[in-house]
Order: sequence, then structure tokens, then C-alpha cells
Amino acid sequence: MEANPRSTGRLPAAFLTPGSSSFMDFLSAHSPDLLPGNRKLPEGIVEAPTARPSWPPRSPAESSRRRPPRHHGQHDRAADIEKVFPADEYSAVGIAGTAGLAVEMVKLFQLELEHFEKVEGATLSLEGKANRLSTMIRGNLGMAMQGLAVVPLFAGWDEGKEKGRIFSYDVTGGRSEEHGFAATGSGSIFARGSMKKLYRDDLTEQQATTLVVQALYDAADDDSATGGPDLARRIFPIVTVITEEGFRRLTEAESSELARSVTERRLEQPDGPRAALL
Repeated sequence: MEANPRSTGRLPAAFLTPGSSSFMDFLSAHSPDLLPGNRKLPEGIVEAPTARPSWPPRSPAESSRRRPPRHHGQHDRAADIEKVFPADEYSAVGIAGTAGLAVEMVKLFQLELEHFEKVEGATLSLEGKANRLSTMIRGNLGMAMQGLAVVPLFAGWDEGKEKGRIFSYDVTGGRSEEHGFAATGSGSIFARGSMKKLYRDDLTEQQATTLVVQALYDAADDDSATGGPDLARRIFPIVTVITEEGFRRLTEAESSELARSVTERRLEQPDGPRAALL
């Protein structure tokens, strides 16, 4: 499928032959070496940067923007890394694990969904999208066994059920549907604890986006590999919202205002908001 300078300009036969609506199946049949899981690793020890986001509640998704140290004693080389990407108009992926492979997998997933829509003339259901991503993660199992794992979170608006849904994965591609909120990465245990006390089903968009930044603040407070809002360097959390109107990423002005509000409140109440007692 490489370019041929003497070509007549016609597409290769592979592009003109009817087949599966899956772009991954097409790639597997004609250029399997381009799939991330089929890459050969160099000999010796491979160290790769990781991306570990926190992804809370049902409609908003949020991530730390710090790439954590790869081992103790190593300085943070990149304070600003994007970890939440739109998969299509009504869904998004938050990456965790080996950053390079994770970003590549997200781009391939975006192509997979776009290819399906063009071939079939309709979009996949949210359940179908979650299953496709599961297959892609399973295809990376060989890399994961060598320490280069990718464990994303997937969330979106289910148009059939008219509600937001979140799916988490393990390195084998096994998926689980989370209810209410979810988090992944090194700081996820602290983010989950924070959200568990504050989450309610009837949160407004403003309350939900504030909650996720509060959870990120708590995670960064207890986990050195999680980066919280950095007002001095103007590095603010990526916050996205997915509703029946589609995917929307908060502008930097909105995100910065949210981060400043949470940070200022923490100056008065360092432990953050408290859930109402029973």
C-alpha cells in the first residue's frame, strides 16, 4: 500500500474491494505491521513515559496534565500532556499507561469509528464503540506483557438509553461499566475517595465540573505523579463535558476560572468540601 511514483493515480485494489466496516480489520488484512500491537521492540530495557489521568463523573471528564516520573528519583520532564481526546461527537477516551502507544491507539480508534460511519452510513452504538476499544486493547496484549500497557477509560452519551455511561478496561481488554463516576491512574484511589463522598445523581454541569477538579486536587495532594492545577505556570486541567448535545471541551478561560475557584477555596478549607453527615 506504499505510494508508487509511476502509478496512474488510481487507488490500490485493496481500497476498492468490498469488505468489513472495521478499519482495524482492513489494516490487519493489508498492512498488519502498522497496528501498534504488532510492532517489534528493540532489544534491552525500554523505558517509556506514561500517562495517568483521573476521569470522574458521568457527564464530565477531567485529567491531570502531568506526565509522571517513570521511577523514583527521576525528574518530571513534561508538565503539560493531554490525556482526554474526543472519540467522536458523543464520546471521549481518557488515556492511561504508556503515553505514546495510548495516543496512537486513540487515533486508530477515532479512524475506526469514522470508517464505520462512512461505510455503514450510521454511527456505532455506545456499546459497540466500547466493544471496539476492548478489541484494540486486547490487540496490544503482547506489548502490555512487556511492560507497555495501555488502560484507557471510555465515556460517552448513549443516545438509545439517553444517559451518560463510563467503561473501564484491564490490560486484556476486559471491560466493566462504571456507575456514577470512575478514575484510573496512580492517583485514582485518592480521586475515587474524593468523588465517593461528593457525587450525587442530580449534579448540575457546574457542580460536576467543580467536583472533578476537587477530586484532582485531592489526588495531586496525595500522589506525587498526579499534577493538580498550576496557577503559576498557567497549566490547568483538561475538562470536557459530554451530554445529549455532544462533546464539548471547556475553554482555557473556563478551566482556569474553575481551577482558581477551587484553589482559592482550598486556602480557606485545605481539606476541601465535606459531604453532609447522615
